[in-house]
Amino acid sequence: MAAPSPPDLCPAACLTAVRLIEIAPATWSVLIPMMSMDKPTILVTGGAGYIGSHAVLALEAAGYPVVILDSLEYGHPELVKQHLKAELIVGSTRDRALLDDLLSRHNIGAVMHFAAYIAVGESVSAPAEYYHNNVVGTLTLLEAMLAADIKRFVFSSTCAIYGPPKTLPIPEDHPKNPISPYAASKLMVEQMLQDFDQAYGLKSVAFRYFNAAGADPEGRLGEDHQPETHLIPLVLMAALGRRDNIAIFGTDYPTPDGTCIRDYIHVSDLASAHVRGIDYLLAGGDSAFINLGNGNGFSVREVIETARQVTGRPIAVVERDRRPGDPPSLVGSGDRARDLLNWHPQYPDLESIIAHAWQWHLMRHGPQN
Repeated sequence: MAAPSPPDLCPAACLTAVRLIEIAPATWSVLIPMMSMDKPTILVTGGAGYIGSHAVLALEAAGYPVVILDSLEYGHPELVKQHLKAELIVGSTRDRALLDDLLSRHNIGAVMHFAAYIAVGESVSAPAEYYHNNVVGTLTLLEAMLAADIKRFVFSSTCAIYGPPKTLPIPEDHPKNPISPYAASKLMVEQMLQDFDQAYGLKSVAFRYFNAAGADPEGRLGEDHQPETHLIPLVLMAALGRRDNIAIFGTDYPTPDGTCIRDYIHVSDLASAHVRGIDYLLAGGDSAFINLGNGNGFSVREVIETARQVTGRPIAVVERDRRPGDPPSLVGSGDRARDLLNWHPQYPDLESIIAHAWQWHLMRHGPQN
């Protein structure tokens, strides 16, 4: 594979100088061969959580044995037991002794890393916890991998590393300017991944995306955060009568209906991309940073109106002032994922995303529960 382009530098607002390898367009297309029947075991950290559990489901469907490591601070062990085959090990990525024991007892071929704190607001009020868990935890995991001679790593990053967008949809070479400790912690890990590749030959794929949404189309898994901060589950809880209303923060943005536009990606499509990332690395692929996006977003009003249509229920709305720091539109480009991994979202439409989420919420939070 051709050598990567020179690294770019993140502004000082990133809290540290950051260099990121960007793959030249001419080198994006890579043929991923069929994997052998004897596939290696994949360690999935955070595999009892929302996106992680869907990734485990997709890995198992693709024939990969899986071991889950999850602290269960936010994970759901009952869903792992009911719907996944993977062994669940309870523990933290910051526990080096646990990692060394786990990696010595299982023939791990690659690691998929979802174990991170993700609440932007909380990261502002408690940055030490986010840097300790997200950065130190990842560093400890990477060091344990090297000690066990495991050099394939798929990382769940975020498009929040870009900060306020200068162009839309956002490409991978967009300037990096995270505005929260959460986003900064993810960018610091991306820096570590570049350095570990250059120094130790550890190959990685870091997936950047905005809003995971929806649920397993068969209703086995879905979103259930405590507390919940994401728009679609909050809207559906209002449809269920578990909330009085849903708030729209700002109705005067320079968008077609005046409300913010965001990029929503079906969680099953995210999971399939992560499996393709594993396939790519095991086939000898080089390190890459890849956006996962639909290429077009949906407004807050579109989400609410689609939820009304899908559920057939009224959803009360309260209009409030803008929140500080909310950009009018955030949409990521998915071109590199399509070119490099042949990834195409199976559920790009908002109706499918909300319908699958509604099926899950009815089973999880409906009147019978």
